[in-house]
Order: sequence, then structure tokens, then C-alpha cells
Amino acid sequence: MFVAERMTKHPVTMTSNATIGEVDRAMKKYKFHRMIIVDDGKLVGYLSDRDVMRVAPSPATSLSKYEIRSLLDKLSVKDIMQTKVVTVNEDATIEEAALIMYQNKVGGLPVISEVGAVVGIITATDILKTFIEVMGLPSGGKTRLTLEVENKIGVMADITKILAQNGINIDSIIICHTDAHKSEVVVRLDNRAEGFDDIKNLLENRGYKVIHVVKIG
Repeated sequence: MFVAERMTKHPVTMTSNATIGEVDRAMKKYKFHRMIIVDDGKLVGYLSDRDVMRVAPSPATSLSKYEIRSLLDKLSVKDIMQTKVVTVNEDATIEEAALIMYQNKVGGLPVISEVGAVVGIITATDILKTFIEVMGLPSGGKTRLTLEVENKIGVMADITKILAQNGINIDSIIICHTDAHKSEVVVRLDNRAEGFDDIKNLLENRGYKVIHVVKIG
């Protein structure tokens, strides 16, 4: 799954010559926390709601809303915008985007094309939505089975063989390495498959430790 498939295309942008007041009103209108700043088709920075709060008068001020708005409309975006922008390429994978966000502690990334144009934005919410859909949570009707296994060749082949021989349909498998010798294998199964009641015993009789079972939906 790639960033281009999950990003918001044609994001709202503004130029560095815009006023902070204009950006603030746009962010409130569209309900997002950062504005991408683009000059002549080139990404030059971004402005967050925290940047706006940093230069805005204190809430305790005696200034009226009109006066505060007037002050913000006199300040230029280019004077306070962040110029070091972390981005991701449109052909990157969702995993790459998630890693970049995690490493840089940001909640969103402008998406750049091969020629350097801003073609979208992907956020932590988009990543979470993708994870939820991959796990099949919205549709329900699934069973999530977690096993503790040894890290050795043939384990996954053996588990899938046992499930297949007992008529259990596998929707997805995720492997989480807990240490050098052990892993947790999360298998999402179709509840409609016959013989599921006995599958835990079948797996444990083959030496696999079933540590958690839950039905989703």
C-alpha cells in the first residue's frame, strides 16, 4: 500500500506572502493544524497552529477580537514559518511514511512528486485508518488469534498448513518480533470457517502457544 493511495490530494496551501491571520482563518475553516506554504509551485515551509499561538496576543489581553485579527493580518507568514519541512515521496509505502512521522515526531507530511511538486498530504489519522482497514475492524465477523512461536524456518508454513487443513480461511498475518528467539504471530481468521472451536487445541498440540483469542464484531 502506497502513500499516493492514502493521502489527501490537492491539499490547501498558501504562499509565504499571506498574512498569519489568513492562514489562521483557513486552518480553522478546514479544521487542520498546519498549513503548507508554497511559492511558485515549490514547497518553502509550513505554519502550524502553535506558530500562530506563539505570535498571537495572550488570551488575557484586553484587545477585542477585531483588534487581534487586525494584528495578525499585519504579520506575514514568511516571518515565522518553519522552513525545515519533513516530506515523503508519493511512491513511498505507508510503512515508510509512518516511520518518518515517528522518527521526526510529526503528525503529518507533505507528499512530493518526482519533480518536487506538492501533490498531497498524509497524516497520522490516515495511517491509523489504513491500519484499521488492514485489520478488517470495520467489517467485523473475524477472529484474531495470537500465538507465541520460536523464530525458526518453517513455522509460518506449518501454522498456515494446520489452518488450511481444518477449513480455516486466513485474512491476514502479522509477525511481531519480541526478541531474538520468540515472536508473536497475529492471525486474523474468518469466523464463518468450520471447525474453529477446535483450532486452539490443534495448534497447541503441535507445540504452539495460543496466548490470546478474540472475536471482532
